[in-house]
Amino acid sequence: MERLMQYVWQHRLLLHTDMVTVDGRKVAILDPGQLNTGSGPDFFNAKVSIGGDLWAGDVEIHVRASDWHRHGHDGDRAYDSVILHVVDRDDTEVRRHDGQIIPQMVMKCAPEFHSRYHDLVDRADIDLPCAAELAAIHPLYLTDWITALAYERVYEKVDRVNAILESTVGDWEQTCYVTLARALGFGINGEPMQRLATAVPLHFLRKHSDSLLSLESLLFGQGQLLDTAPASDPYVARLVQEHKFYAHKFGLRPLQPLGWKMGRMRPGNFPHRRVAMLAAVVAGGFRLLNRIVGLTDTDEAVRMFSAAPSGYWERHYTFGAEAPGTLGGLSRGSAESLVINVVVPLMVAYGHSRGDEELVQRAMSMLQDLPAERNAIISMFERAGLKARDAFASQALIQLRRSYCETRKCLYCRLGHRMLAARARRD
Repeated sequence: MERLMQYVWQHRLLLHTDMVTVDGRKVAILDPGQLNTGSGPDFFNAKVSIGGDLWAGDVEIHVRASDWHRHGHDGDRAYDSVILHVVDRDDTEVRRHDGQIIPQMVMKCAPEFHSRYHDLVDRADIDLPCAAELAAIHPLYLTDWITALAYERVYEKVDRVNAILESTVGDWEQTCYVTLARALGFGINGEPMQRLATAVPLHFLRKHSDSLLSLESLLFGQGQLLDTAPASDPYVARLVQEHKFYAHKFGLRPLQPLGWKMGRMRPGNFPHRRVAMLAAVVAGGFRLLNRIVGLTDTDEAVRMFSAAPSGYWERHYTFGAEAPGTLGGLSRGSAESLVINVVVPLMVAYGHSRGDEELVQRAMSMLQDLPAERNAIISMFERAGLKARDAFASQALIQLRRSYCETRKCLYCRLGHRMLAARARRD
């Protein structure tokens, strides 16, 4: 409730005819001030007219006026700068440290505004409470918000790349390797893949990059995927023998359980094939970063991830029984997903580190060249009238869903804001 009141104050959505203090003085908002997300009053440097007199200072907002005392503001001199106390319920007067009464106003909004807010935020039984109103949003506002969301999502991934880079003390190749490993987990096994790549670093694997079996034994062994593999399988027996040799030679320690997930998953997404693909990329030397930053063509970026695992993994989804036929590599959609989650954020992060804006723009253009992703989130928005034409837009819609809809941050969504503001004006 208090968050809604802060939103109403910040965006001046009050009923102006009812803006009066509890003692009858008319109030006008000249400047709502700056929202404070830390300690102290809710809004800094506000300007309001109270009874015709101009006041400049801070504004505090509470559901009940008595919250002033409940939160200990009456003993905190930081609140002496408050020029207006805005409340939903006037159940007591409040004073400054020197005993002066602080002007107090009851916030009044139309009942329809409150009900619409709760329809958006509190309806856990509806996936998209605003669906019926999305089609009425002007295309200009949609385009601006989609653009902002797409960049927001890309830069969240860039932040993850930079965090990995910091943990590797500036090693871009290791960062690229870990980023690829995480992306090969395709969401559900992303964390275990990242932990495995961090625990078995690239500089270690490079010493054995001339032997695919050695790479696979290190990754499968440290990834604990050999623990439940059938010992009667000759390939598994060779991996176990190789891993024991390296574990003894280099003093490798078992990792904490990585938490691999395999339930309700297509066989092609089993972690075994993803680890095999990671080993195949490292085999012969890992030079992926140079290829990524040199990309000029989106189709070329997709083809980078089209190779299929060889040898044992041509006919296996996991250890043991063979698949009915020869297995291919990643689907076109999965390869495009790696461009979205590996190539684009690495290009943007590397471009910023080198001051190369052209590289950054080339990366963002790739998202516009790729087709929109197909998943439940994109389908849900399509049913509501928001169609993604490319991966730039589909990434934006995923960001909208994950960061605003699922967390019910409708107040911070530009579409939700327009709906609520329009409702306030109508009311």
